[in-house]
Amino acid sequence: MSKHYTNQEVKQKLEHFCAYQERCHNEVIQKMRSMAIDSGSIDEIVVHLIQNQFLNEERFACSFSRGKHRIKYWGKVRIVNELKARNISQNIIAIALKEITSEEYSTTFHTLSERHWESILEKNSLKKRKKFCDFMLRKGYESSLVYDKLKQLEKE
Repeated sequence: MSKHYTNQEVKQKLEHFCAYQERCHNEVIQKMRSMAIDSGSIDEIVVHLIQNQFLNEERFACSFSRGKHRIKYWGKVRIVNELKARNISQNIIAIALKEITSEEYSTTFHTLSERHWESILEKNSLKKRKKFCDFMLRKGYESSLVYDKLKQLEKE
């Protein structure tokens, strides 16, 4: 037995849901589907949330890219892929990537790569190289950056 909500109750629940943390349109729509809201009401409620500044795709994308880079140390490749998976438009993704300065990106990349290189205890140099590259590429850093850094670390 699923609970039936009035439009006003749904709006209040979703205002709280969006105020707690930045959300993208997809997350909000999925939340409404899980509450068994009909598609006509979904459109109306999304419009209400956008008009009242609870839902803003650009704000979400900027906050997402800043957070994933500063907290999880993700590279631009992974951030772009994750935003695309959430149906964020190309222009908004471009704006979101500007949130990460090139100095900050470079510092994070070098710090993370050096720390990870030191932490790999593998004796076999080929296996160590593979572990390093796999890790950095999974984090979403550009392959050219990763391979240049690998050459530099191997010389040291």
